[in-house]
Amino acid sequence: MINRELIRIKIVQLVYAYYQNGNRNIDNAEKELLFSLSKAYDLYNLLLALIVAVAKEMRHRHEIATKRAQREEKELPSEKFINNRFALQLEDNEMLHKFTSNQKTVWETDIEFVRSICNSIESSQMYTDYLAAEEDNYECDRELWRKIYRAFIQDNEELDAILEEKSLYWNDDKEIVDTFVLKTIKRFDESKGEKQELLPEYKDENDRDFACTLFRSAILNAEQYNRYMSEASYNWDLTRMPYMDVVIMQIAIAEMICFQNIPISVTINEFVNIAKLYSTHRSGGYINGLLDAIARHLIANRVIFKVMDADKNR
Repeated sequence: MINRELIRIKIVQLVYAYYQNGNRNIDNAEKELLFSLSKAYDLYNLLLALIVAVAKEMRHRHEIATKRAQREEKELPSEKFINNRFALQLEDNEMLHKFTSNQKTVWETDIEFVRSICNSIESSQMYTDYLAAEEDNYECDRELWRKIYRAFIQDNEELDAILEEKSLYWNDDKEIVDTFVLKTIKRFDESKGEKQELLPEYKDENDRDFACTLFRSAILNAEQYNRYMSEASYNWDLTRMPYMDVVIMQIAIAEMICFQNIPISVTINEFVNIAKLYSTHRSGGYINGLLDAIARHLIANRVIFKVMDADKNR
């Protein structure tokens, strides 16, 4: 689940924090990086568990409504939503059970928030349409939960506040993790039952190695990378730049040098996007131009052995 976009963001945050910390210990900093990434995976599981918590609360409401209808001899409420095949499959998922069994609490302490999600669902048109639809199959059940997640969980300020209280590591993770939750819902297969695999923490060991190598290289070779910046920018005074910009470019240079299988354009685009999020409004454009100049400088001086993407067609 942890992809390189998330890894790059975490490394920028942790390298910046490393320089701000007076007691610099790279081993401890690397452990903090890996722990921060593991917390992102915890968030992925927690958000899947939120779906289960909402489905359980809806089932509880249905039981109450059914008893009331029986007492008053009224029409019984539809059972379609509480029998949603995807939600029941997720509730039984072995990998999610393993995660929740190791947690003291999951969503029990935030039951009022869970109920607010249920209220939103019950008052929504998608819920009404789902209950009224003649089509009744697993694909419809699964698609309903993708719609619910997008509508009521993906961009939810109350949820953001709750997550911030649970862990400071999740401040910048949710937007990326949301995409993986939606991807997980889409890939669920009814035939796999409770053994349906969730996304692994890392796709493979290469991504974990990528994180550690990039992090260490950015810190241990910082002085050399700063010289490359100065040379490529005609001895521009780095102290005049926002410190976050310097950190971002150090890491980008580390990636260009250590991972020469990654196209230069990909590296530049990734770190320009990070600069737009974490630095000044002018940083993205400036870093784009400077990293392009640095890459050409490194190629000309045979520090890296590849051509710029724009030069391939010449």
